[in-house]
This record gives sequence, structure tokens and C-alpha cells, in this order.
Amino acid sequence: MRQMLPPAAFVGLVLSFLFAVPLLTAPAASAQTPGVTIDKQAETVSNRSFDPAKPPADMPPPTPGEEAECDSNFLSNAAVAGQAQQTDATHATVTITQVKVTLQLEIIIWLPNKVTQHVTEHENGHRQISEVFYQTADNVADRIAAPYMGKQVVITGTDLRGQMSKLLEQMSTDITDEYNKEITPEPTQLRFDAITDHGRNDVAAADAMAQALKQIPPSLAPPPATTNPALKL
Repeated sequence: MRQMLPPAAFVGLVLSFLFAVPLLTAPAASAQTPGVTIDKQAETVSNRSFDPAKPPADMPPPTPGEEAECDSNFLSNAAVAGQAQQTDATHATVTITQVKVTLQLEIIIWLPNKVTQHVTEHENGHRQISEVFYQTADNVADRIAAPYMGKQVVITGTDLRGQMSKLLEQMSTDITDEYNKEITPEPTQLRFDAITDHGRNDVAAADAMAQALKQIPPSLAPPPATTNPALKL
């Protein structure tokens, strides 16, 4: 099993100045917070076979103790939109007007040639654990993005557009980073491996998956409430 949460996920920004209209206008189908759009795309799952004696170059190194691999890649792309009201030549107040977060889950299951059914079921157990965490990923992203809505930040300098662009890009990065921190299936996946001894014992994958998820379920408990997310500018 290999769980990938990219340290530098995709980041986008949208800005408008003075009385321009923000570019992000589509309502959120799955978001609960007004102004926040969560686009949770359908997961993609593919199966690849390989020769253990000559593994393909694009196959990630297998987890120690396993002969197959489930490569789960959680991706996020945050885009923040805002409007700026200029007060003088070097000062403006930026108001966050919209946040859009696009979520993806890409899974590749690598199975050796002549794989047994038991190994196949084990790797699909890893897949299903990732899918359980992805089921509520939109709730996590919405909760992270919500405090940014309506936030006002004063920017200064001779290049106010540049400062605004920098501000929105940093907010987009912060949202993406926080999402990656909170989507944490690794402990559950490790528990699943411990229960099954990496698929080497006779414990059924379905039973082990249910036990692992019961012991270490996806955490939806919100962090301490804050109305002023820290900005690392």
C-alpha cells in the first residue's frame, strides 16, 4: 500500500480589483457554506499488472512486506477570489468573495503476474479504505474553506495588484495544505496491514478493513474554531 498526499498540490487564484466582478460565480452543489464551491470529482481506479522480476519504471517502490501495491493519490486544487477597495495610492482592503476547491482521488492497483485472489482482495481493501476517506472529503474541504469567506485583509505597497495576487495565492496554498493534513488515511491503512500481516495471514480483507475503520475512522471533528485563519505571507 502506498498513500500519496502531494506536498505541493495544485494551487489557483482569482482576483478582481476595485468594483470588478469575481470570476468564480458557479454555486456549490456539495458545499454547505455560501460562496464556497467544492468540486469533488469521481474517483478513478485502474489495475496494472507487472513482472516482479522486472517492475516497470513508473511503478512506485512496493511497501516492505507486500508483493503488490495500491497507490492512492489524493489531489486538491484551491482557488480563492477577492475584491479590493483602494483607499489611497498605497493601501487597499481585500475582501474574499469566493473559494473553489477541486478534489480528486486517483488509485492505481499494481498486481504481479499470477497474483492470487487473496492478494487481490488485500489490495482492494486498501482501495476501499481510501474510498471511505474520500466519501467525506468535500465536508473536510468545505470546513477548511469556510473561515476565509468574507475575510478582509489590508494590503499595502506601490503594486497593489501584485500584493493582492500574492495574498490570494497564499490563501489558496494554505487551504490546500490544510486539506492534505486532514485527509489522513495512512494510520487506518497501516492498521489494516497490521491486522492482515500485509495480506500474509488468513484474515479476510473485508473483516480487516471493517476492523481498521472502526478503530481508526475518518476524523470529521472540526479543529478549534477560528474566524481569522493565519496567513503566512
